[in-house]
Amino acid sequence: MTGSDLKNSLAASTAQDGSLAARLATARKNARFVLHAQNLWPAVQPTLGLLGLYTLAGLLRLPQHLPDGLRLVTVAGWLSLCGWRLHRDLSRLSAPTPQAIDQQIETASGLHNHPLATLTDTLPTTTEAHTQTLWHAHQNRVLATLGPLKAGWPRLLPHPPKQRLAAGALLFALAAGCLVAGPAAPGRIAAAFIPGRDDPDVPLPHIEAWITPPTYTANAPVFLGNTAQPPTVPQGARLTVIVTGLSSHPVLRSAKGMVLTDATRQKLDAKSWKITVTLSHTGNVRLAGRGRTFANWPITVLPDAQPNVQWGPKPGAGKGDWRTRLPFEASHAYGLSSLSVELHLTHPGRGPARTLSVPLPLTGHPKTAKGAITPDLSEDPWAGESVTGQVLATSVSGQNGKSAPATFQLGARTFHSPVARAVLDLRKRYALGRERRHATAIDLAALGETPGPIYDHTGMFLNLTSIVAMLDNPRIQDSEARTGAVNMLWDLALDIEDRRKGDDASALASLDVRAAQAAVAQQLRHMREDGNQSQQAKEELEARLNTLKDAIARKMQALAAQAMRDHTAIPDLQGFSRAGDKAFSKLMQQLQRDATNGHDGDALERLQQMEDATERMRNATPQDMAAMAQQMVAQAKAREQTAALRDLTAQQAKLLDHAQSRLDEVLKAQSNQNSALEDDGGDGEQAYGSLPTSELLRRLGLPVPPGADATPQPNTHTAEPAPLPPAKAEEQAALRRTDRASQRALDHALDELKDEFKELTGKTPPAFADAQKSMQDARKALGNGEDAAAATAQEKALEALRKGRQQMQDAMKGDGKHQSPSFLPAFGGSSSESNTGQSGQSNAGDGGNTPTDDADDTDDQDQQQGKRDPLGRKLGEGSDHAPDDSTHVPESVARQRAREIEQELRRRDSDRTRPQQELDYLDRLLKPF
Repeated sequence: MTGSDLKNSLAASTAQDGSLAARLATARKNARFVLHAQNLWPAVQPTLGLLGLYTLAGLLRLPQHLPDGLRLVTVAGWLSLCGWRLHRDLSRLSAPTPQAIDQQIETASGLHNHPLATLTDTLPTTTEAHTQTLWHAHQNRVLATLGPLKAGWPRLLPHPPKQRLAAGALLFALAAGCLVAGPAAPGRIAAAFIPGRDDPDVPLPHIEAWITPPTYTANAPVFLGNTAQPPTVPQGARLTVIVTGLSSHPVLRSAKGMVLTDATRQKLDAKSWKITVTLSHTGNVRLAGRGRTFANWPITVLPDAQPNVQWGPKPGAGKGDWRTRLPFEASHAYGLSSLSVELHLTHPGRGPARTLSVPLPLTGHPKTAKGAITPDLSEDPWAGESVTGQVLATSVSGQNGKSAPATFQLGARTFHSPVARAVLDLRKRYALGRERRHATAIDLAALGETPGPIYDHTGMFLNLTSIVAMLDNPRIQDSEARTGAVNMLWDLALDIEDRRKGDDASALASLDVRAAQAAVAQQLRHMREDGNQSQQAKEELEARLNTLKDAIARKMQALAAQAMRDHTAIPDLQGFSRAGDKAFSKLMQQLQRDATNGHDGDALERLQQMEDATERMRNATPQDMAAMAQQMVAQAKAREQTAALRDLTAQQAKLLDHAQSRLDEVLKAQSNQNSALEDDGGDGEQAYGSLPTSELLRRLGLPVPPGADATPQPNTHTAEPAPLPPAKAEEQAALRRTDRASQRALDHALDELKDEFKELTGKTPPAFADAQKSMQDARKALGNGEDAAAATAQEKALEALRKGRQQMQDAMKGDGKHQSPSFLPAFGGSSSESNTGQSGQSNAGDGGNTPTDDADDTDDQDQQQGKRDPLGRKLGEGSDHAPDDSTHVPESVARQRAREIEQELRRRDSDRTRPQQELDYLDRLLKPF
């Protein structure tokens, strides 16, 4: 063998030895792990046995019967025992020796004669080199002959039979416990080791849950149960849960997206709990406690939207109007708590920033509010200026909303005095910051030195001097001086205007009226804002209204005195005063009633009507007084004509009563003639079977429909009228002659009334012609001895008179275009929309109704509202209403006879062979009964 061959042989031998050594090292590593596991298992077996025993107790639900505190102590003690035993057993363990590792490999690999011991043996260091070489060659040869090396598996079964039997018994018991517990086994084991947790076998507590909507919704509580439909509740609702039969407190948890706020928990008793939370968003709410979920409720929460607010049509003041129209529309699903309008100057001056707020009246908390108010903002320094406003609304839920801004002009009063206009111009420039304080004082001083109303009147001059002194006083702050000067300049301008054509008494009366009106407005505002409806507040309002009434009376007296000085013809000064006192008294009573009943908007509207009337009174001219005199004369004549028509109607009704009485006597005689038929089994209806339907209706006092056939039907039994005794017949003939003369007199009276009314109004009610024609027919029938035809004609005459009465009232009201304006609330022509409060509404006491008497007003309202019963009579009989002349039920008709006639009418209504017009009328007549 050459040297190179020897070298290659040695290199190959070395590489082979390296791979064998690595294989041996891997086998020794695995064997070490097997020995570790084999030694560790006996050490943990006692601890596992202790844990298995407690787990078995948990499967048998033994620890769960302990109180939570004692269970905590038991679990802590048992786990401490297990930890101590495990620590003691593990501390006794030792690492496996190399000999044990090689022995494990030899045993697992089936090696004989301990070949691995040869690999671990070494020669003494003094051995010669060739001997060591031979030894290493021997070890390599032994390593090469080892074959596959294995580490084996650890022996985990207990070696002593007693331990093996105990372990088997414990495992069998655990398996049996799991089998008995079934699906609840994991829960039982968890409850055994976790104090405060119940296993699934514990009965669920009793749960009562409901959602209380916010009080402003007025909705009923929603009770939560096992319903498939999730409840829908408003935002801010309160969820209340009462849990009974739970030893520890429950918890409300929210799913993703749900927000729970203001959570409160209250312990009712040892095992009862109450939880309350506020719901803010949609989601699931889970009720849990002691490791379990008791309930899961999906809840839909409706968000609370802002109020919907917008302006109404045409806000602002019209040309020449001194009131500012503020129309508004607002709505909210749960109701509105307040409404107001905020105004800002469109082009602000250099003065201080300011917001003008005007409250809008609300009655209660309506869900929808729509209307318009016309407040008097002419006193504000911004009067006549362009402003930008928004309507603000606050809902009962606390949400705020505002409308889009609108630009319009504020109303301003018209002042005819040049001096008053100059004062107001200075006032506006100073209030809006367009002129400085010192310059305003100089201009006012110059105005006072100019000859004119201020210079000639001591009181106004002193007032102006005090304003100038206040502006020149440096110790008064700018804000205080501005407020005081603006208010005093307004009063000064009003005083100058009042004295333009009047005297001191009239000016002082106007001042008293304004002060009394301001006091009433302040009391109304106090009652509205504070909700004060006490008896003391009502008495205070009544006292202030009386003060206002006295001030208005003094103003009217001053006007009457001025009219006498101006030689204005007023026919009846006392009547003038009584008319004004009656008009204002009625309006004040309505105002007081509205304020007492909580109708704030109506009360403010009444006050505005009084302010409008007093404003017209302040600007009244001699021409206005003359027009008032003419209206008083015309209305006095109108009342006389209305009373005459009422008397004429009453007389016509008496003539109808007379005809009905005579017909009753004939009917009574005819009933006696048919008594034989009634004795043969008749039910009382046959006594009236021979009469036509129109006659039966007339017997009941009902109006006969147009076109009703007065002749008997073919299928009815006819009979000759029973003859009356001669004396009775002669008496009826005399009565007919008397009624005929009376009817003729009524015809002439109606003709004269028609001419007088035409002279007064230039119009003739068309119904008067119909009434006269019916009267003539009645007179002709009475002359022929036909009471039935006379009664029919007289009923038509009464109906025509009733229509004529309505036509008279309509003609006297007119359209308001040709009537002169008046300063009385219920006198003269109708005022414009800006003076009537809410747009589109008509209120008692406003201008535009020509006053007649109370009875006429009542009849007119009843007729317009259709307040009549099925028999055509007005409702409310027995009250103070005026008698209704359209129908008349004779008192001589007995109750039994009326019942029999009603039965006959029902029988005829069931007969479908009769004329359709008669059947339709009978259906309408009998339907309410």
